[in-house]
Amino acid sequence: MFYKDERLALFIDGSNLYAAGKALGFDIDYKLLRTEFMRRGKLLRAFYYTALLENDEYSPIRPLVDWLNYNGFSMVTKPAKEYTDSQGRRKVKGNMDIELAVDAMELAPRVDHIVLFSGDGDFRPLVESLQRQGVRVSVVSTIRSQPPMISDELRRQADNFIELSDLKDVIGRPTREPQADRKADYETQD
Repeated sequence: MFYKDERLALFIDGSNLYAAGKALGFDIDYKLLRTEFMRRGKLLRAFYYTALLENDEYSPIRPLVDWLNYNGFSMVTKPAKEYTDSQGRRKVKGNMDIELAVDAMELAPRVDHIVLFSGDGDFRPLVESLQRQGVRVSVVSTIRSQPPMISDELRRQADNFIELSDLKDVIGRPTREPQADRKADYETQD
């Protein structure tokens, strides 16, 4: 699956990986994720793509983005667009597919293997193009959620499919008891 001497690059569709992890009931520990793929090959780059709401006073993703930026990830962000749909509901749009595809195409001549963390079927033509350039492509997502988070077309196109739930013990953040539960346990021990 992986060769120690191959040059690797990770391309993480942030919102897609977050949704897949949540669907499987765990959070990703990005330090462990980076370490795992450094172990599997020569990791040249780890890109993380996400859209940010610029006008919110506090964005829940901002601490993660800052941490990733200081810990070896190449951050690619853009402002999310807010709009109101025809039913009057507030919606946010922040698709990063084009940015990810352009970066992958530019890096392709310098890598042997790209690991794409996304199940979005829109990436199938990108994977096919990378393969034509001689790059092996592994896709990390899940078929174990309901509904599955990976499109069948993308899974079939990839050289290798890695089931995200199989990586849970390697890259999953340890679950902590909620604060209230720990307090209740402490109180009942008297």
